[in-house]
Amino acid sequence: MTTLSDAFAAARADDRALLIGYLPAGFPTRTDAVAIIAAMVENGVDVVEVGLPYSDPLMDGPVIQSAVDQALAGGARIADVMAMVRATAAAGAPALVMSYWNPIEKYGVERFAAELADAGGVGVITPDLTPEESSAWQTATDAYGLDRVFLVAPSSTDARIVAVSDVTSGFVYAASTMGVTGVRTSVSGAAGGLVARVRAATATPVCVGLGVSTADQAAEVAAYADGVIVGSAFIRAVQEADSQAAARDAVGRLAAQLAVGVRRR
Repeated sequence: MTTLSDAFAAARADDRALLIGYLPAGFPTRTDAVAIIAAMVENGVDVVEVGLPYSDPLMDGPVIQSAVDQALAGGARIADVMAMVRATAAAGAPALVMSYWNPIEKYGVERFAAELADAGGVGVITPDLTPEESSAWQTATDAYGLDRVFLVAPSSTDARIVAVSDVTSGFVYAASTMGVTGVRTSVSGAAGGLVARVRAATATPVCVGLGVSTADQAAEVAAYADGVIVGSAFIRAVQEADSQAAARDAVGRLAAQLAVGVRRR
């Protein structure tokens, strides 16, 4: 199984940033989601974030919210998240789960960690979990060999960055701007400074998300970050397609373009 550390090492050997793609489990359908993940990986996405659909996605903008709503309406559950993780691992890419804390806590912290490890997952991004409330999660992830990814933002103090970095493994997720997820015409100028502040606190890789949607933006972020995270742009490509085949093709083209971008750092 390829781990996050393996993926970062391979990217460094290539003198480039890692490309990370996001898709909610069960979007647009359970079957289509697996095919779209395969198209991502086949066209240059190095790591996949599998979103756990949740009814109250406070950090997510309208594009991701609509995709999550569609997945939930189609009956997507944690079992479908694990199935997508297995499919991602089978496609040859490390699979992370992106989830708000409430669904994991309600499901059972140790149960979730155990099932994710059994499915071949490598870690979890928990955008609303704070270091102070993460002791049970740290214990479970350590027990099952999973990476923990926590977030920092431009508003994070230096002390807060240190506190987050101390409990993070895999990579630190640097939100490029204050606000919700979504495609933007430009990446926030605060992102580069935030990455520099994180690097002063930890040797753990730093990846930037929120707003990247083009090869040029990917190249811009790849110039200073270890990884580039893209979510809303992939979802929008699916939403604008008029068929399953067209959605796969659109996602593949976007992945290929972004893969070129992270190599132009």
